[in-house]
Amino acid sequence: MTPGINVAKKNKISYRVHEYSHDESSESYGLEAAEKMGVPAERVFKTLVVSTGNQELVVGVVPVSSMLSMKLIAKAAGTKKAAIANQLDVERSTGYVLGGVSPLGQKKRLKTIIDSSAKNYPTVYVSAGRRGLEIELSPDDLAKLTRGVFAEICQGE
Repeated sequence: MTPGINVAKKNKISYRVHEYSHDESSESYGLEAAEKMGVPAERVFKTLVVSTGNQELVVGVVPVSSMLSMKLIAKAAGTKKAAIANQLDVERSTGYVLGGVSPLGQKKRLKTIIDSSAKNYPTVYVSAGRRGLEIELSPDDLAKLTRGVFAEICQGE
């Protein structure tokens, strides 16, 4: 069990865990997950951590088929600018390694913004806390467990 799965279990929400064999040479963990699970890439969400202008870390949860807009996530976070956080800061604050960062069960609770497109689906898939492991849950449960908010944070939306 990962901290992400434990959070879902402890809160008694409806969820399913999906495991697949991760290929170390894969260039995109999220697209690999969608392909190996046979799920449309728009329903599989990646967890990206950004650093804001005031050095606060913020989590953006976006479809693996999309790109996070730094301008839109900064606006949603109430700051002027954002940039992808450095690996050490991400791993230290979340407790997860890159490619397996879950929005659930992070060591330090970070402000979380979920792309609004998640609401288009009854369930979405996010990392369960390690490469090759995904958790499927409703977008509303994801928001509840992360204390997240929905906003349009993808480029070109």
